[in-house]
Amino acid sequence: MAGGTSLGRDFGWLWAAYAAGSLGTWVAFNAFPLLAITVLHKGAAEVAALAAVGAAVGAAVAVPLGPWVEFRRKRSVMVTMDLVRCAALLSVAGAFALGRLGFTQLLVVSVVVAGADITFGAASGACLKALVHPEDLLRANARLESTTWTATVLGPPLGGALFALLGPVATVVADAVSYLLSAAGIRAIGGAEPAPPRAGEERRRVRAGDLAAGWRHILGHPLLRPLFLNAVLVNGLIMATAPLLAVLMLGPLGFTPWQYGLAFAVPCLGGLVGSRLARPLAERYGRHRVLRGAGVLRVCWPVGLAFVHPGVSGLLLVMGVEFALIACAGVFNPLLAAHRLGLTATDRVARTLTAWSVTGKASVAALTALWGLLGGVIGPRPAIALAGVLLLATPLLLPSAERLLAAEGDGQGLTRVSKR
Repeated sequence: MAGGTSLGRDFGWLWAAYAAGSLGTWVAFNAFPLLAITVLHKGAAEVAALAAVGAAVGAAVAVPLGPWVEFRRKRSVMVTMDLVRCAALLSVAGAFALGRLGFTQLLVVSVVVAGADITFGAASGACLKALVHPEDLLRANARLESTTWTATVLGPPLGGALFALLGPVATVVADAVSYLLSAAGIRAIGGAEPAPPRAGEERRRVRAGDLAAGWRHILGHPLLRPLFLNAVLVNGLIMATAPLLAVLMLGPLGFTPWQYGLAFAVPCLGGLVGSRLARPLAERYGRHRVLRGAGVLRVCWPVGLAFVHPGVSGLLLVMGVEFALIACAGVFNPLLAAHRLGLTATDRVARTLTAWSVTGKASVAALTALWGLLGGVIGPRPAIALAGVLLLATPLLLPSAERLLAAEGDGQGLTRVSKR
């Protein structure tokens, strides 16, 4: 498959599968908390536990699956994870229909889905690298990023309409169906998939060294290490303040739920804009400059959330800050994804992406808990301000533009490393 305007039929099927799964995920956004509140009549502590425990345990479950994915055909793994997620979600709908839905089932399903999400993501990254040329990785990742933000904009309103018209499990069923469509798209990818590394050892027991191989590669690489530490810290600090901002806006500042939702729905258009600009900007100014520039710019805005105030101007402030943040992230994320795949040998992609995802989810959970305690001691607004100030220091972790350029030019970069 040659580089050019089209990324090819096979990528088109992968893209369609990704789009179906992403839209389903965002249609069902907050479905489990809503079920816990409206059907099971659970309180804030149980709802918080559902979100935190499900993600944390799911990430732990996914750790040994990284090596397992590495030594298997990636498309088969992706289809399996789609079917696992579909079955888990349909079990919720079935239990609801029979009047047997319980909180424990929601917790178990959230763990299963979280672990399958990470495993699918690791396999899809390796699949993407096999389907497109190294020089097309940025374009492919930009399309996936654009799809993510489109689903983020469209999904929650559609989910809200389904919830209102058809009841509380309608969005769960829609999400399950989206995974069936995703599996069908992956199955439609043509051609025989290359045999995975060490295919003859697929049945062997996973060794402890395999579990840590992803982290060893990331932390031992002079460019991946700073990019990884920066991404984990930035995402963790941004997400840690989300509950505090909700408490502040919906409590003392008096914003209504629809205003709060609007404040975070409209700025997602910035992600669509940023992802569409990533490739043109990289071609004009160089990938190394745009990656570092977007990495710096994306952390300049969150400190502004500490100054949110009541009224229309306060709502516009939040929307403006979020739009700028998400637009910069929309440029940064596909460039980071392309560099990460380009700097990782084919036989390490699944373990590397698993390690990256597991660490990211664990860091978000830990920092969210820490900032929740901090907000209880010093108040939501000072805690939001502290996170914003700390974010301003995170560009120090980014590699210099010169180092990124040198990596692209000396064979460590995006074109030659994939041929190892």
